[in-house]
Amino acid sequence: MTARTRQVARILAASAALGVLAPALARAAAPAFESAESLPLSPEMRAIDVDERRNDKIDPALTFTDANGELVRAADWFDGQRPVLLTLNYFHCRVVCSVQLGGLADALAELDWTPGDEHFRVVTVSLDARETAKDAAFKRDQILDQLGKGPDVDWQFLRGDALAIQTLAAQLGISFAYDAEQDQFAHPAVAVFLMPDGTIAQYLYGLTYQPRDIKFALIESGQGRIGSPMEKLYQSCFTYDHTIGRYGPWAFGFMRIGATVSFFILATTLAIFWRYERRKRRDTASNDEHRAEAVS
Repeated sequence: MTARTRQVARILAASAALGVLAPALARAAAPAFESAESLPLSPEMRAIDVDERRNDKIDPALTFTDANGELVRAADWFDGQRPVLLTLNYFHCRVVCSVQLGGLADALAELDWTPGDEHFRVVTVSLDARETAKDAAFKRDQILDQLGKGPDVDWQFLRGDALAIQTLAAQLGISFAYDAEQDQFAHPAVAVFLMPDGTIAQYLYGLTYQPRDIKFALIESGQGRIGSPMEKLYQSCFTYDHTIGRYGPWAFGFMRIGATVSFFILATTLAIFWRYERRKRRDTASNDEHRAEAVS
């Protein structure tokens, strides 16, 4: 087995244990990586889960440190206008975190919105209290380079003490564990979307993300404050599928849009016909008056 194959196998094994890959992907990869299922996983790697806490609020007093060594409170993430996309990773992670953050950067690169504009912000908090500001700065530079939208985007990479990290994870409903044997953290690959007031709104799962899903989750989390009318209309044609943690087409939504469009087409056609008939009657009446005046 080549080094590349071993690396992909580790990704599949870890991701399957975390429950973050779709069944279709697992079936497609199985023939090439059957040996991945036999890789040993410690109990810590399996002792993880997500207990979704929608409509709960995170504690605004939680304190972390950014890549410049500055203290940042959770309250500072929210301005009452923009939702926040939050992930829990750690900067030295060799597999899941790097793949997830890279996948998130690739998806955000395709959006016509940029972290830090009027639409949203992004925050990544390290699960490892041992990591330093240098570690955070290195990972931030790496991911922003992949994002390709310059160094000034509002994507914070934060670290904190063990209590703050555990408290935040618990409030998000995300459990994680440290595997001392492999010196790594077992955690689910999930992106959490928070409303502008810090209320938990949505969860997206996976190592990669669809730009469409991210935009829908942000529009939903923005409580009507972000997104154009057309984007919101399009978003209404999709619904969140709890079985896969992503958005899927909603038949009733498309039917509703179709009915609305049909109504406006019919209404417009009737209005044009009504105006035409009204103008025709007015012209006929005017001609009759002219003839009557001519006869008299």
